[in-house]
Amino acid sequence: MLQEDVAQPRRHLLSRRSFRQRSRERDDRGWTLLHIGARKGDLKELFQVRRLLDEGMDVNVTAWGPKAQGATPLHLAAQGGHLRVMDELLERGANIDARTKGACGWTPLHNAAKERNKEAIKFLIESGAFLPPDINDHRFNPPLHYCPGLEWAYEIKRLQDESFSSSDTTCTSEN
Repeated sequence: MLQEDVAQPRRHLLSRRSFRQRSRERDDRGWTLLHIGARKGDLKELFQVRRLLDEGMDVNVTAWGPKAQGATPLHLAAQGGHLRVMDELLERGANIDARTKGACGWTPLHNAAKERNKEAIKFLIESGAFLPPDINDHRFNPPLHYCPGLEWAYEIKRLQDESFSSSDTTCTSEN
């Protein structure tokens, strides 16, 4: 009975670690709780993402894992197409053009394009994500067979540019 009395307070103390401490821990992929919340992206996770950011977690924290070097929470939210989480992260200062480590350095837009998530691609383009003028610019873009939805990104960008230029000529012709 004495051993149980001693063990009980110890378990209790371990489970009472501060939320701030837990938010800095990483899993075997090098992801923090913010990465996990952004990847899951449901309403419950959106509240956790907000709480972590309110607690002072860096919105641009990068993963350390061997398969996700440099991935930010925005990369993972874009990959899953979680628009509300993406919006929250961008509102809190996430770098929309953050690049992963590696060959060409993937951005959140590339992650969305790899998953062929048209809504996430459109959201990122409308939010100002960078695209070079040439789809075959391999200094910025991965080859299309790795990122098949990238063609949609260029189509959305083209439509956005056409819409902007037609509204611009309408405004100048009215003046």
